[in-house]
Amino acid sequence: MRASRPLKLYRLAAYCLALLASSVIALNPLAAQSILRDAETEALLQDMLEPLVEASELEPGNVDIVLINDPSINAFVAGGQVIYIHTGLLNAAETANEVQGVIAHELGHITAGHVVRFEERTRAANGITILSLLLGVGAALAGAGDAALGALMAGQRAALGSFLAFNRNQEASTDLAGARYLSGAGISGRGMLTFFDRLRDLEIRRGYSQGDEAAYTRTHPLSGDRIQTLRGLLQDDAAWDSPGDPDLQDRFLRVRAKLYGYLAEPERTLNQYPVSDTSIPARYARAYAFHKDARVEMALAETDALLDINPENPYFLELKGQILLESGRPEDALEPLRRATDITLNQPLIAGMFGHALIATEDESNYPEAERVLRAAVAKDRFNPFAWYQLGVVYAARGDIPRARLASAEQQVMSRNYPEALRNAQAAEAGLPVGSPDWIRAQDVALQARSELERLRDQR
Repeated sequence: MRASRPLKLYRLAAYCLALLASSVIALNPLAAQSILRDAETEALLQDMLEPLVEASELEPGNVDIVLINDPSINAFVAGGQVIYIHTGLLNAAETANEVQGVIAHELGHITAGHVVRFEERTRAANGITILSLLLGVGAALAGAGDAALGALMAGQRAALGSFLAFNRNQEASTDLAGARYLSGAGISGRGMLTFFDRLRDLEIRRGYSQGDEAAYTRTHPLSGDRIQTLRGLLQDDAAWDSPGDPDLQDRFLRVRAKLYGYLAEPERTLNQYPVSDTSIPARYARAYAFHKDARVEMALAETDALLDINPENPYFLELKGQILLESGRPEDALEPLRRATDITLNQPLIAGMFGHALIATEDESNYPEAERVLRAAVAKDRFNPFAWYQLGVVYAARGDIPRARLASAEQQVMSRNYPEALRNAQAAEAGLPVGSPDWIRAQDVALQARSELERLRDQR
């Protein structure tokens, strides 16, 4: 019988380690997430954000919004002055004002320093967990299996209860901060309330209780409680009856449809936006659905209909260029992509696609323009791995291998391929003129890759 004890202890320790690992994952919500980048969506979210940043008294231009490809209705901050918004939240919202209510709330987390305090509280909860682990193992060694399990479960419940209560208090205080920022920006709080109403309806449909026990096991206050706290404050505010920005709302509806068409299966998109709907958002969504379904001419017909309405819209031009490029017609893609790049003053994501189209023509006379466009793109946005990759292709084609290796290192470090990034950065440094800006940059990339490798090794 004694021979079975090590196996029981092993299972007990494995269970505890799994619980500890879950708390580490909670601290890193981006670990399993994918970032979705789109020039039009980023411009819209930034325009929604700016008046709220000013009202919060944070430094303008120092807060960013990142779009996460995730169908769940969520937004969060995870360190620094960055707000992460799920695509599912944009799909669930009905107005730009609702999204601004969410952004105002997340700004409250940043101004209150909740991420730092979250990490501190999680470490405290882990302390309770580790203590219960030691008690549990001690009891198991003494042969008291039930006592060991009891110590573990009690410790876990104490840690969880303490952590969740702390998190709910943070969320409640952040709701109030968000209401202040909406007021300071002259933006109505109607959207904040209507979005909480929608969350409450979702909770009810999913069978979540409104009782105390349900509230105890939640990370956020119940939506009904949040509405009750905020309603009077928002309705009494001078901005309550302020009309929403119609241009912002039109842009939001376009972006929401665009993302739906890009992410959903074509059949679902066509059910949501039938051909009988000739609105701009519906045409936008269908263009993406037809393109995904390899119905090129139908996708182009929808895009041309959009350009008939607004021939200078750079995002409609970008879409037409994308469809042509990805359908094997890079020469035809050049004109709309060049025009979109010019209108947006070399917006990095659009310029990156234009550079790719120039290279895809396989016409070497287009390479100098491709290099110029791509260098401008990465100068504005270094965190653009696609543009770096294309720039590396141009350098390699003209025989400039050191700069091709540097461009590859830039791309690989953003893709978290740190060993290859380090090798390419070191090779680039060896071949570049000593003291040149690119030589210095190669050293910086090598240092970053080496630092990340050491960090990962320490974690293991």
